[in-house]
Amino acid sequence: MAASIQLETHRMHLKPYSVSQAEKVSELAGDKEVAATTFVPHPYTVDHAMDWIRSHEKWLDEGKAYPMAMTLKESGALVGTMTLRIDTLHNKGELAYWVGRPFWNQGLATEAAVRMIEYGFEVLNLQRIWAAALSGNPGSTKVMQKAGLSYEGTLRKDLLHRDEYKDIDVYGLIRDDLHHS
Repeated sequence: MAASIQLETHRMHLKPYSVSQAEKVSELAGDKEVAATTFVPHPYTVDHAMDWIRSHEKWLDEGKAYPMAMTLKESGALVGTMTLRIDTLHNKGELAYWVGRPFWNQGLATEAAVRMIEYGFEVLNLQRIWAAALSGNPGSTKVMQKAGLSYEGTLRKDLLHRDEYKDIDVYGLIRDDLHHS
């Protein structure tokens, strides 16, 4: 049932991936510049993409994660991924995303993030939605801010990323914030 989720934004459809998109995922997510600011493995092969897409159905069915392909309504072009990973114990979700380089700086990630946040609060009834970005990734930070998440802090040298310990900035939004803004 969850695998049939379809969300819309002004310019995009957000829906579960199909394996037919694996080659495009590999091409976009495999870009060195995308890998530099995300946690997508590099190099990112078509096999990686296939394995990742094949795991989605189980995640969706179990309500563990909602990885959505962001596609343009007009052309059907794959833009990137907007995922909401669910922590059922604490009733919260983590936004995670990447956008292919040809689609950077067009506001598409923000548009998708806003829609996923609505879905998380309205449909999944989450208490909290948060996201983290490498401190050196201003693009991702801007997405979180524009999507309504507030800066909560920096976790110093929190992640080993490409053989180097990096700081991450954490942003969040709680259900109560929605009624006070």
